Amino acid sequence: MDIVARVEAAATLLEPVIRRTPVVASRALSDRTGHDVWLKCENLQRTGSFKPRGAYNRIANLPAAARELGVVAASAGNHAQGVAWAATSLGIESTVFMPVGAALPKLVATRAYGATVHQVGESLDEAITAAQTFAEQTGATLVHPFDHADIVAGQATVALEILEQLPEVETVLVPTGGGGLLAGIAATLRELAPEVRVIGVQAANAAAWPGSLEAGKPVRLTQMSTMADGIAVGLPGEVPFAHVLDCAPAILTVDEDALSRALLLCMERAKLIVEPAGAAAVAALMTCAADELALRGQVCAVLSGGNIDPLLLTRVIGHGLSAAGRYLVTRVTISDRPGSLGGLLAELGRTGASVLDVVHSRTGAWLAIDEVEVLLTVETRGPAHRDEVLTALADAGYAVRVQD
Repeated sequence: MDIVARVEAAATLLEPVIRRTPVVASRALSDRTGHDVWLKCENLQRTGSFKPRGAYNRIANLPAAARELGVVAASAGNHAQGVAWAATSLGIESTVFMPVGAALPKLVATRAYGATVHQVGESLDEAITAAQTFAEQTGATLVHPFDHADIVAGQATVALEILEQLPEVETVLVPTGGGGLLAGIAATLRELAPEVRVIGVQAANAAAWPGSLEAGKPVRLTQMSTMADGIAVGLPGEVPFAHVLDCAPAILTVDEDALSRALLLCMERAKLIVEPAGAAAVAALMTCAADELALRGQVCAVLSGGNIDPLLLTRVIGHGLSAAGRYLVTRVTISDRPGSLGGLLAELGRTGASVLDVVHSRTGAWLAIDEVEVLLTVETRGPAHRDEVLTALADAGYAVRVQD
C-alpha cells in the first residue's frame, strides 16, 4: 500500500475519534515574514498533542490476538498519553514505562487516560529497555513513538487536514524529533502537493537529523540538552528516515532563546499554550534567516503539542521575556551609605523602567568595606528601551554588569 492510501485509510479510521484541529492566522508572524502565516493547532488535539493520531492508528490495526495481550510503550510525556488514551478508547489494556523524573502533570494524565504506569530509571532509554523487556515477557505489543509505518501514516493525517483547510499553502514547518510527524507530512505532501516546501525544525541542542542525513543513515547523538523534551530524540527512526531521505525536506535548528520567545509569542499574541517542542516551527519563523526559510506563498506552522509543566512554563516565560529584551537583570555596585539605593532607584524611575526585585549583597569578596552590590530585576518595554536603561545608568556613573 502506498503512503497516500495508508494515510487516507488512517484518516477514515481516525475521523470519528480525533479532533480536526483548527488553523488560526498569526498577524504577528505574518508581519515578521511578509507572508500569510497560519498555525495548525495540534496543541488542541486530544491529550494535548498530535501523538494520538499515530497511536490510535497503530493500535486499531492490531489483530485480535495481539489486542488481547495489550500494548506497552515508553515515554516521558506526549506519546505516553496518546497510547493510554488510544488503548482505553479501543478497550485494550496499556502499560507505560516513564522515567522517574517525568513531569508530574504528564504522569497523572497518563494514568487518568487508563494506563498502568511504571516509573523506571532516570532516562527515557532506561524506560524503553524496561518496556522492551515487558513486551518480551508478556507478549504485549510495543507501540513505538515514531518508528512504524502505521504511526507515520497516523501522524500524516495532519497533512491532509492542512491541505483541506489551506488549499493554497506553499510552505509547511514541522517540529521534528524522531521524525514520525515530519516524515508523514513530507511524504504525503510530495504526492498530493509537490509544490509545497516542507521544513523540519529541531532544537539546536538535540539536532540528530543534520548529521544523520549527511551520513545517509540514522546516527545517534552523544548528548542532548534542551527544554524541548518533546523533540529531544537522539536517534531518528529507520522508517521515518527512509521517507525523509527520499523527500529531502529542509532541516533548520533553533536555539533555546528562540524556543522560549516563540512560546511567549504564542501565549501573548495567539492566546495559545504551547510547549517548547511544539513552538519550534514558530521559533524558526521568528529567528531563522530569510534565505534559510525560503518561504513561499501561504505558510503553515504546526504547533505539535501543548503539554507543559506549569513550573517549567513559569521558568520559560521568564527566559522568553529576557530573550525578548523585556527583562533586564543587572548587578550594580553602589556606596553603602544612606540614600545610595534611593538614588539608583530614582535613576531607574526616570527611564520609565519598572523594578520587579531588589537584592542586597555585602558579602562579595570583590566588594570594598563601604560598598554593596545590588541585584536588580527590571521590566522594560523591549530591546530599545532596555538599551536606553543601560545607557542612562552608565551616564549616571554606575558600573553595571548585565546578568544572562
